[in-house]
Amino acid sequence: MAGRTARLMLLAGGAALASGSQGDREPVYRDCVHRCEERNCSGGALRHFRSRQPIYMSLAGWTCQDDCKYECMWVTVGLYLKEGHRVPQFHGKWPFSRFLFFQEPASAMASFLCTLRETVCSFTFLPPKEPLIHVLSVSLNAWFWSTVFHTKDTDLTEKMDYFCASTVILHSVYLCCVRTVGLQHPAVASAFRALLLLMLTVHVSYLSLVHFDYGYNLAANVAIGLVNVVWWLAWCLRNQRRLPHVRKCMVVVLLLQGLSLLELLDFPPFFWVLDAHAIWHISTIPVHVLFFSFLEDDSLYLLKESEAKFKLD
Repeated sequence: MAGRTARLMLLAGGAALASGSQGDREPVYRDCVHRCEERNCSGGALRHFRSRQPIYMSLAGWTCQDDCKYECMWVTVGLYLKEGHRVPQFHGKWPFSRFLFFQEPASAMASFLCTLRETVCSFTFLPPKEPLIHVLSVSLNAWFWSTVFHTKDTDLTEKMDYFCASTVILHSVYLCCVRTVGLQHPAVASAFRALLLLMLTVHVSYLSLVHFDYGYNLAANVAIGLVNVVWWLAWCLRNQRRLPHVRKCMVVVLLLQGLSLLELLDFPPFFWVLDAHAIWHISTIPVHVLFFSFLEDDSLYLLKESEAKFKLD
């Protein structure tokens, strides 16, 4: 959960460049796409394309126009490399070698592994640890849409990836409120939850119905992300002597913030598959195991504390 926060704090505005990049502004790319679409994407040529397109590609939403952009991207990349120029980005992304229907294979696989991790944890954390299911379900949904987005980048999958990531951050802030304040003052936690739900509703509504403003999205997520990180760290520092297991949480937050710096290493993907984003995804998988260990320890601690108070009463 903290990992999604770290990612958004560094990259939530990165897609602002998606409206245009050096590669897709090149006349050779534009001309190539135009000729390809005229030649292959209408009439009998389109029917022929659809007849030979693998079923998994059509089910994943890959169109004739998408294929033209993909093929022309590599034509342009080849010219850049031949002339000794740095590889350009296209539509805000580095060129990736497509595998089956996966647009960004490494990132999609890494997101899928994170989804699998959340699923396993959901079935592992059985009563009396059922409150953790709420944490896992929110995170599971976010990683699912991350997988879908890296499989096929569309307007819908991009928005779902962003919205679900924002939900994870807000939910993490809510959990922090519950853990630090809500146990003693449930009404405060309930009011804070209502406020966060209102913020999420306004945020999603504005981006969906008014304007998908990447700059605003960046500012909103950075602000909430900073609140999330500072709040958790402050609580950990205050309670690390009384509750030794909170050191796990502190290590997780610090590690994920550090690992998120990998995202700043913006470079063309190795072998046209493995980029900084995929490396970041993969590196966070073992860290989240420690985070879930903290959640389990803390849930058991609270359960024992509750049972002790019940016996005293």
